[in-house]
Amino acid sequence: MSIQIYNTLSKRKEEFKPLEPGKVKMYVCGPTVYNLIHIGNARPMIIFDTVRRYMEYKGYEVNYVSNFTDVDDKIIKKANEEGVEPGVISERYIAECKKDMEGMNIKPATKNPKATEEIGGMLDMIQTLIDKGHAYVAADGTVYFRTRSFKDYGKLSHKNLDDLQGGNRSLLVSGEDQKEDPLDFVLWKPKKEGEPYWDSCWCQGRPGWHIECSVMSKRYLGEEIDIHAGGEDLIFPHHENEIAQSEAANDKPFAKYWMHNAFLNIDNRKMSKSLGNFFTVREISEKYDLQVLRFFMLSAHYRSPLNFSADLMEAAKNGYERIVTSVDNLKFLLDKAADTEMTGEEKNLLTEAQGFETKFDEAMDDDFNTADALAAIFELVKFVNSNAKAESSKAFLEALKQEIVTLSDICGLIVDKKAEMLDSDIEALIEERQAARKAKNFARADEIRDELLAKGIVLEDTREGVKWKRA
Repeated sequence: MSIQIYNTLSKRKEEFKPLEPGKVKMYVCGPTVYNLIHIGNARPMIIFDTVRRYMEYKGYEVNYVSNFTDVDDKIIKKANEEGVEPGVISERYIAECKKDMEGMNIKPATKNPKATEEIGGMLDMIQTLIDKGHAYVAADGTVYFRTRSFKDYGKLSHKNLDDLQGGNRSLLVSGEDQKEDPLDFVLWKPKKEGEPYWDSCWCQGRPGWHIECSVMSKRYLGEEIDIHAGGEDLIFPHHENEIAQSEAANDKPFAKYWMHNAFLNIDNRKMSKSLGNFFTVREISEKYDLQVLRFFMLSAHYRSPLNFSADLMEAAKNGYERIVTSVDNLKFLLDKAADTEMTGEEKNLLTEAQGFETKFDEAMDDDFNTADALAAIFELVKFVNSNAKAESSKAFLEALKQEIVTLSDICGLIVDKKAEMLDSDIEALIEERQAARKAKNFARADEIRDELLAKGIVLEDTREGVKWKRA
């Protein structure tokens, strides 16, 4: 089955056909770096990283570009508060963002362009738009995009220009009287006192937000791209304006498929600092392994609103641990398994196990339905737990383990945890406990269990032997 993508542009699912066979050009709008990223930022990062991973699993070469907006009013405000250059703020939070992304197991992008490093390309595109009559320079040097000059404006958000204008009349702000039309938007704006700026033939200033992504996408992916993605809050005006600028400048369709994830709510309310329900990824990492956050984000379809709560995070933790525990059990069995060929029965069972991979693929082919894909992994885990035994062949156990790990890895879930080394004194205590149990000295065995628990080591007596995990 081919991959079906819900395209915001057409408002329907479409078969994915890349512009170039075997290759995917994908641009995802990244964060504005003035603070630690919040869990709302994390959702598109995790979702579209998973889309990329699945595309690669299907054999595509993915050129994945995601920007950092490193010049912005919020960055400048924070820099002024701290008495430092804006670049100090943006570089600090780019580094912190990358730490959080690593914790969420997000693959590094092919390229992470920064807006401040692409100013030359922005000046070129703005000049092209002026030359073509799609932009104009106001008296103070502000450059505006002439929205009505682009006949398809509104095709992504499915908004009508006249309706937009009617709604905008009451929203006029300072400087709006320079515009030919209230709907025109800024491409370049003059500097204010204490702001970073760049020289241009119109004025010393800095770019508007929308032009940044158009230019960075063009430079690293070309004039036409396969997939442009981001949160649904970016559909209008940001992505709508990107289309207008890019297509007016390049005279080519900009992006073939537009993907947008729905909002993340906190306890059924929109996330907001004023409501006190604002969580950074870093705060979540203090309570949970960020793999749990990733699992949680994938537990619903990306186009469905997702509600974040303590109960749902606990459920995600349990779900994730079920998969990890199954892989741990397989590793435990593998250590003791006989190095023999698979039996006929095992080969049949393995064929049955591969059916869950088919279910997984079908879910992901249907507009990246990660909720159903995780359900297929759980079915596989249940099957493995029932059919992996102490007498199973090493080849069979290894094939089952590979099956779970491969599917989990497509979701970016690390389920094959590296073995942790126990301190020698803890190892000795576990051995002493085993000896005490053998000698029927259960009081001493219980003492040792309690002692280990105090050290954060939980023992589990299984039919295969003693297992341990950190509390």
